[in-house]
Amino acid sequence: MPSLPATRRHLVRQMQRRLEMRLAPAVVVRGPRQIGKTTAQLQVIEDLLKQGVPPRNIFRVQADQLSAVEEVTEPILRLADWYEEVVLGETLNAVAHRGEPTYLVFDEIQNLDRWAPQLKSLVDHSTTQALITGSSVLRIEQGRDSLAGRITTIEAGVLSLTEIAAFRGLDLGAPFLADNGLQPLLDQKFWEGLREHGRTMASERDQAFRWFSVRGGYPLAHQPGDLDWAFVADQLNETVIRRVIRHDLRFGGRKRRRDEALLEALFLLACRYAGQCPGPHLLAREASRALGTDVSLPKVRQYFRLLADTLLIRLIDPLQLRLKRTQGSTKICLADHGLRASWLQEVVPLDPDALTREPHLTALAGHLAESVLGATLSTISHLDLAHRPGRTGEPELDFVLTIGTRRIPVEVKYQRKIDPLRDTEGLRTFLEKAANNAPFGLLVTQTDLETVTDPRIVALPLSTVMLLR
Repeated sequence: MPSLPATRRHLVRQMQRRLEMRLAPAVVVRGPRQIGKTTAQLQVIEDLLKQGVPPRNIFRVQADQLSAVEEVTEPILRLADWYEEVVLGETLNAVAHRGEPTYLVFDEIQNLDRWAPQLKSLVDHSTTQALITGSSVLRIEQGRDSLAGRITTIEAGVLSLTEIAAFRGLDLGAPFLADNGLQPLLDQKFWEGLREHGRTMASERDQAFRWFSVRGGYPLAHQPGDLDWAFVADQLNETVIRRVIRHDLRFGGRKRRRDEALLEALFLLACRYAGQCPGPHLLAREASRALGTDVSLPKVRQYFRLLADTLLIRLIDPLQLRLKRTQGSTKICLADHGLRASWLQEVVPLDPDALTREPHLTALAGHLAESVLGATLSTISHLDLAHRPGRTGEPELDFVLTIGTRRIPVEVKYQRKIDPLRDTEGLRTFLEKAANNAPFGLLVTQTDLETVTDPRIVALPLSTVMLLR
């Protein structure tokens, strides 16, 4: 195995826990490129070997480096057949009957055609465990349907604040939200406890947030030695953005080549409108102007969904109440604001002290704060996240968390001073409508200094909310 970093993401323990619980024979990890999924996978294997699992009982395939496999019918099943015959010398079931575990590990599995039915057949007829990573939400979702009851999914994002601190030699402790479900999020005392936890860890939290503000959350931006940002930006552009656009999204159905220039133009617009809800007509006009040609609305919608499929962006849909979706456009959240800084060559600080020195960037930082919050909440597995556009008599809400039958409204006011009435109007309006079934609301601010007199509203800074993960 290659030499692996000593620092580990929380993702490693999440993967190990799912394998240990054996809730399903396949564990699927999905997230954008270059966030450390492969490294985490290798660290899990390293630990299995240290625990005494025989090396021959672990079979790992890097699916995005096997062009010859495209010519093979049912490649996963054929690879498993080869593994049993050549490496094990017996079937997976024979090994299981001796009481030995086996692990099939596939990296970037979405690159293999019809992977889900093959994996289903494999785990249905063999006693083994599969650990899978993928960078395509659509292809993983399509696989989930045929693998119902056979997979458990982990949402992986860029480095959390607690992980950035660990990479930098600080200790922010474990994520405040334990890896055991969403029920704690429905308890107002949980959020009040998170606020107090943030205050207790304020020194380390603020230092980690300053690093996040300047460099984002991709692991390569926090390597030892602090490379100059220009080198990091070039690497993000090359290995993440262009890799996705020129490789992952290169071809559509029947191998038809997609319009790379349009994909790049729309990703640039996603950066410009991060944390906002631009309508498709606006996006089509701006893309047409940039490319000097007419771009149709269906094409804009299709290509934005493709970008969301790669998890470079998260599209947050309008809230649906009583089976009716609120009229409005989707909200765009970037996987990481570092992608915006690298693609646009424009660094907008989120750190409150830095914003004090550049007050003209406050409004833009507010939109990016919404984008960061949306991306953070999107990586909480199984959390239903939406936004509510404004309408007559009801102000807009930046986000609404739906857990079971209850909803938690979230408003972002990324500014130094908070007006306890004006800045909480959207939250209070939502809370006072019984049909929303909202027990309390969250106000996300810049700093710990803000207090809100309404006992139903918990105010806490963005940096503290990021301690959830």
